[in-house]
Amino acid sequence: MSSPVEDTRTMRERMLAGDAYVADDPDLARENARAQSLAHRYNGLDPADVDARRALLTDLLGAFGPDSTIRAPFRCDYGYQTTVGARTFVNWGLVALDVGRITIGDDVQIGPNVQLLTATHPVEPGPRRDKWEGSAPITLEDNVWLGGGVVVLPGVTIGRDTVVGAGSVVTRDLPAGVVAVGNPARVVRPVDGA
Repeated sequence: MSSPVEDTRTMRERMLAGDAYVADDPDLARENARAQSLAHRYNGLDPADVDARRALLTDLLGAFGPDSTIRAPFRCDYGYQTTVGARTFVNWGLVALDVGRITIGDDVQIGPNVQLLTATHPVEPGPRRDKWEGSAPITLEDNVWLGGGVVVLPGVTIGRDTVVGAGSVVTRDLPAGVVAVGNPARVVRPVDGA
């Protein structure tokens, strides 16, 4: 991961394109602070105040579908990089490191303490020390179910109707209609009726 000298794009433009960018850029720091503030407010709201919670998530996220729920606490880097479809349920403790795009489809079920991690970092010590990083998007297609404690790594797409067992680490794409478990997650069988 290197810093092309001729590249005149802003760090935000580079981040949104999925290219290498400097993580502590002042503009990105302001956007991150906004997301942290909104998430902090969201996490402090009364769970019974459904309208205020929906309004805050609609302001924070790139999209928040009808009849969807995200239980607090919820954490994200930017918010606008995450979209949530309709009728999706997210249990307590989701961490969405959304420096890259996170797309969560319709009817998705996400267990407690799941991590969706789009950030990538250079292995070489120089660029890492200089705060360069990148990202790769995560996509959870419709009707995916992630058990508690699942970790999804950068660049992964999980196909519709797929179930990922609790505690699994998803390091590569999973096809539609399967059950996957383990670290790294491996397909163990098809989902009946998928």
